[in-house]
Parts: sequence; C-alpha cells; structure tokens
Amino acid sequence: MKKNILVILGHPDTDSFCGSLSKAYIDSARASGSEVRELQIGELDFDPILWNGYNKIQELEPDLVNAQDLIQWSNHMVFVYPNWWGAMPALMKGFFDRVFLPGFAFEYRGGSLPDKLLSGRTAHMMVTMDTPPWYYRWIYHRPGHNEMKRTILEFCGIKVVKISEFAPIKGSSQQQREKWLAIAKTLGSKA
Repeated sequence: MKKNILVILGHPDTDSFCGSLSKAYIDSARASGSEVRELQIGELDFDPILWNGYNKIQELEPDLVNAQDLIQWSNHMVFVYPNWWGAMPALMKGFFDRVFLPGFAFEYRGGSLPDKLLSGRTAHMMVTMDTPPWYYRWIYHRPGHNEMKRTILEFCGIKVVKISEFAPIKGSSQQQREKWLAIAKTLGSKA
C-alpha cells in the first residue's frame, strides 16, 4: 500500500540540523514512490496559546486548518524535532494544543476515556538531543518520548512505530552528522 506521508518539522528554525534530517527523509521517501507533504511549524502563522482551554472555541488560523487537512490526508506521520529541556520545543507543543482538538483528534462520549479519532495512522518520531540516549532513557526515563508517544499520539489513536534518536548533537563532528543524515535517508527509503 502506498503511503501518504506527512513530515512535520517541529524545530522553529528550518535551517537547523532537524531541518536537514527532515529534508533527507523527504527526498528519500519521495524517491521510493511515497507521496510526501510537509509542515514546518516554524513557518506557520498561528497563536500557539490555547487561551481558554476547551471552554471557548478559538478560531483556527488558515495554516492550522491546512495542518488538520494534511493530517486527515496522511496515513503516516513523521515528526522531526529537538528535545529541549526533556521534551519538544514550546512552539511544537502549542501546535498540538491548537490542532489536536476535541472533535478532530479525540472525542469524549460519556466515559472517561475518549474515542480516538485519528486511529488507523502510524507515526515515526525522529528526535535530536544533546543528552546521550542511554542517559535520557535510564536516568530521565524518556519524559519527552513518553509525552509525545503516549499522551499525545496514542491518546488520539496514532500508533508510534519507531523512535529514532540522533544524539548527542552538541559536540558532534561533521562526519557523525553525515552518518545521521544517511540514516534519515535510509529511513525515508523504507517508508
């Protein structure tokens, strides 16, 4: 089955190493025959603050309406983002607050657990960090990965099939970064 892949770049700076990983993945996935579209959160025009929670409807900006359309179109999503202070950047969190809304991503219908409205989709998380992966896992217990995988994506029905870590970025050589870009290309070619 051909995949409709949506790549979401969560780094506010599109010229970051995350941006390079995203591009490597996209180019390779397209070359392998997948249809790929992309969202660069740092380029979207929206207020990342959900001012009244779910108590009052906050009209979606056109870029967020488009984001919802692309999510509906996709059957696989790839999230490329840095891990800052143990989790995703604030702008990316604001994106989820504003886009993954009741009636779109989930819906409470009586019980305490919601209907998962984005079921049938898969996701791949590609995460850069300065923290060594072993330390992030065993000392910190992967707080950002757990937030993203369990309390956002799986809450809405999206099955995370892979988490790829690129770390530590700080102090990495150009040779190491080239190896990571080659990994992103390989991941894209297998999408």
